Amino acid sequence: MGVEERPTEASESDVSDGGLDELYARHIGAGVRLAFLLTGDRPHAEDLAQEAFIRCVGRFQHLRRPDAFEAYFRRAIVNLHTSGLRRRRLEREWLSKEGAESARRVSSQPDVGVREDLWKALARLPARQRAALVLRYYEDLSERETSEVLGCSVAAVKSLVARGGGALRELIRGEDA
Repeated sequence: MGVEERPTEASESDVSDGGLDELYARHIGAGVRLAFLLTGDRPHAEDLAQEAFIRCVGRFQHLRRPDAFEAYFRRAIVNLHTSGLRRRRLEREWLSKEGAESARRVSSQPDVGVREDLWKALARLPARQRAALVLRYYEDLSERETSEVLGCSVAAVKSLVARGGGALRELIRGEDA
């Protein structure tokens, strides 16, 4: 009698006939609600639902049952949320490990004056020796990785590091005297 019911099923014609905006309007509200219940954060829930919608629509032609778009959409939201949780857990583990290692490195650093003297002495070295020392000890690259960056052999890196380290020690001793 004047009230027209909208179909709840999606079909391939919804996307191909330009009904993408209608498909979005029909499903995004429920998607955001589900995502909000999973995350507890409205902006994050909106992002999650939109990302899931984009992924589902991008694969719309490959869905086994295009009429089950809503189920695929919900599953995509849950999967994206789970992946995000897993990624954040791994990031926290890495940060806690890296934070402990960083604290050990920071606590073993010399005071600012000594560090400044070291940088001045390092600046007086030839460029290749300085680069080899910085890559090996500051950037913590292996000899092989350092050789790739410098474009030379591993033996050349060993030589540059040994000569640079010796010269650096002499420069620092000379400044202390």
